[in-house]
Amino acid sequence: MAAMKKALVAAVVAAFAAFIGHRFLKLKELSLASREVPVKHLNCHYLNNIDYGAEDITILRDGLAFLSTGLNYPGVPSFSDEPGKMYVLDLLHPKPTPVELQIKGELDLSSFNPHGISVYIDEADDSVYLFVVNHPQHKSQVEIFHFVQDNTLVHLKSITHPLLHSVNDIVAVGVESFYATNDHSFPNDALHFMTIILGLAWCDVVYYSPKEVRVAADGFLSTNGINISPDKQHVYVADILDHEIDVFERREGEQLVYLKSVAVGSLCDNIEVDPKTGDIWLGCHPNGMKLQKYDPEDPPGSEVIQIKNIHSEHPEVSQEYTDNGHVIMASSVAAPYEGKLLIGTVFHKALCCDLK
Repeated sequence: MAAMKKALVAAVVAAFAAFIGHRFLKLKELSLASREVPVKHLNCHYLNNIDYGAEDITILRDGLAFLSTGLNYPGVPSFSDEPGKMYVLDLLHPKPTPVELQIKGELDLSSFNPHGISVYIDEADDSVYLFVVNHPQHKSQVEIFHFVQDNTLVHLKSITHPLLHSVNDIVAVGVESFYATNDHSFPNDALHFMTIILGLAWCDVVYYSPKEVRVAADGFLSTNGINISPDKQHVYVADILDHEIDVFERREGEQLVYLKSVAVGSLCDNIEVDPKTGDIWLGCHPNGMKLQKYDPEDPPGSEVIQIKNIHSEHPEVSQEYTDNGHVIMASSVAAPYEGKLLIGTVFHKALCCDLK
């Protein structure tokens, strides 16, 4: 009997070890650990003043671009001990140069750690509100600012909630309402890592308003970028480990109804939407293992992907820019404007490129 028990235990241990080994191989597959991409460049130049990343960028219709810089986030490199900053860039200027935004109000700037951003314009008076995901002491909260024309952000409100436990990106849909992505299924890194190893799609999108906070969509391996269509009828979500962009219909009561997924073949981070064409622009990581195991001799590369006609039966997915990390490392966002393209990164520099 004792021999049978030992044999059973040994069999269970061997089966579990084989399962875990299989899941680690699956993790390498999810992170595209063996992927290399050929270089495909545009006519680009570095943006001045951006040395520690521009993790997210969003551009207004008048050519003003907002950039979040200096992100310090678990699992990715960071080369600055300084707090993060926000910049503004006028793309209509003959020589666009990022200018640091002055922040006024009660926000603790010594722990400011900006991540995803979004802009909401109040049609009643054209007021510009900037929403910023912030990670002070590696917590998650959302800051709402009022942008005023002397390159100043006036801090209005900090938002925290148990459902907003690991926010990556955000899309504003009102003066105080937004959708946000949680890129971890648990705030605890170890528990989240176990869910990835086990293949549990437990990440979600949360809808927040002062009157209601709830999960709007779930079933993601790791939700990252999020944005909205020009007509405000559809929401796009990047499931970074699934290598897909998920399309949702936005219905009455802020319900998100899943429509379809579009394969992109890369680890796509933030999502920007061309307001005129509705085209989707993605800053992506061609090889996630290189990003996590940063090696300056073999740096993480960059990739920009465009999706045209995403709502058609046959969306057009194209690779618009790639680099092996020797020009720009770890691209996280690609924002188009009038024939130009801004490419931001998690921790490196940022580019301004010509599309025409």
